[in-house]
Amino acid sequence: MEKIIIICGPTGIGKTSFVIKLAKRFNGEIIGADSMQIYRHMDIGTAKPDGKEQKLVSHHLIDFLDPRENFDAAMYAKAADRVIKEIFAKGKTPFIAGGTGLYIKVLLHGLFRSEPVCEKTLSKLNRELEEKGRLYLYQKLKECDPKSAKGLHPNDSFRVIRALEFYQTNKQKISDQKTDHNFDKNRYDFIKIGLYTDREKLYERINKRVDIMLSQGLLKEVTTLVENGYSLDLKPMQSIGYKHMGMFIKGEVDWKEAVRLLKRDTRRYAKRQFTWFNKEREINWVRPSQFEETKNLIKDFLT
Repeated sequence: MEKIIIICGPTGIGKTSFVIKLAKRFNGEIIGADSMQIYRHMDIGTAKPDGKEQKLVSHHLIDFLDPRENFDAAMYAKAADRVIKEIFAKGKTPFIAGGTGLYIKVLLHGLFRSEPVCEKTLSKLNRELEEKGRLYLYQKLKECDPKSAKGLHPNDSFRVIRALEFYQTNKQKISDQKTDHNFDKNRYDFIKIGLYTDREKLYERINKRVDIMLSQGLLKEVTTLVENGYSLDLKPMQSIGYKHMGMFIKGEVDWKEAVRLLKRDTRRYAKRQFTWFNKEREINWVRPSQFEETKNLIKDFLT
């Protein structure tokens, strides 16, 4: 079974520079696992690796999708499988790096489904997501399958859509199925390394990073997207940073409040990421300063 290396952790902790150093050390290439860095034209707000960083090590699955296009964890796993094969064919080591826990989990374990997916229904639900938003779909799920809805966060549109598609396709509640979202056995031989630091230190880093993004022109990035026809109602435009700049553009909040909410919501997102990754039993937790220890972990894994 092929060996791959996972570097994960919350936003703002320094995954990009950390994984670049590791990939250079182990003749690797990097596959992004970030549900926002996949989009073109959205660079500053997603903290996408810049041109200089991408020249240091080859990066994949970033900056390739139009913000109007749909993308989910299953599509990510399929694309990542292809890139992993290409990297192995070069005799190099794949490094999967990012903070989208579901992308990583589906790549490593797959997502079992006893019934085939109805692509037509799935497309219809994804259009509803774009046009009417996540809360609309969540309310639909509450009406037809309240048990499933209770176990899901309203913002977890991937699972909400899967549950709705299952119900509409099979006329059954997915909550009644014993196989609901069971993750299968490992698809790769992997080592998973999670970056962590003290919460106060992380929150300080996040606040500083927001200030840097704003000084780099986050507002102009969002304004340009709108001028080029990208609606503020698009799913990617409702993400952290873009949503807050959109609120300011629409006059819903003043600048000071937009910045305050952006910092607060980024900190809350980092907390949710920690909650997700803390449930993963196979993670080796290290601080960003523990590069040598991490290097030895990977060396032992690869030999």
